[in-house]
Amino acid sequence: MSGSVSVFVSSTDTHSERKFDQHTTVAQLKARLEHITGIPITSQKLVLCRTEDGQQICELDDDARPLGFYSPADWMTLQVVDLNPAGPAGMYSDVSQVQKFELSDEEYAKRQESLLKFKQANRFGRFADPAQETPAPAPAPSYPDIVVGARCQVESEEEGLQKRGTVRFVGSTQFGKGVGLWVGVEYDEPFGKNDGSVQGHRYFTCPANHGAFVRPERVTVGDFPPISLMDDDEEM
Repeated sequence: MSGSVSVFVSSTDTHSERKFDQHTTVAQLKARLEHITGIPITSQKLVLCRTEDGQQICELDDDARPLGFYSPADWMTLQVVDLNPAGPAGMYSDVSQVQKFELSDEEYAKRQESLLKFKQANRFGRFADPAQETPAPAPAPSYPDIVVGARCQVESEEEGLQKRGTVRFVGSTQFGKGVGLWVGVEYDEPFGKNDGSVQGHRYFTCPANHGAFVRPERVTVGDFPPISLMDDDEEM
């Protein structure tokens, strides 16, 4: 028996690494452990355990013997058991003995500095002005009259140009994702940009440069007959 030993000191409320001289008697050790664990000397039971599985090796039951008598090894655990858990040390971990602070709703409402007063002053939560609440988003517009096969006229940016055709597709597409509905139109004349396919994906079939995809708000469904070349003649 010589030198010192490093062990883990463990109790109900503490766990730490400590180094002790092996010549220290158990009585002297308990005096030091009282300052570490808060457990009075008279309430301590010391048990040497294997750290890896908690198996008890021996009890340090003789106050007169030195610590080295029990052959402690580095990094073993010295378990300090409180024989009187209702005593001064145990009272600090027993929350049932703590008097709770309670405040009635009426008393809380009278306080000037509280979360309740802050919410009232800033109109948060249930104190918000209904008129200032964020309105629900408007539902997306629907176009029940735009159906495949319907005749239509498409709004044109060129004044006097009438783009008429037939609805060939209504729905979402692989291009322009996240923008909602697209209408595929087969024009009567070559006003389009495709043949019903875009980026290698076919949505409908029509002659080249007769197909186009437009937003539904630009489409008007109705009795739109094809425009004849003769309709532009002023004289017969």
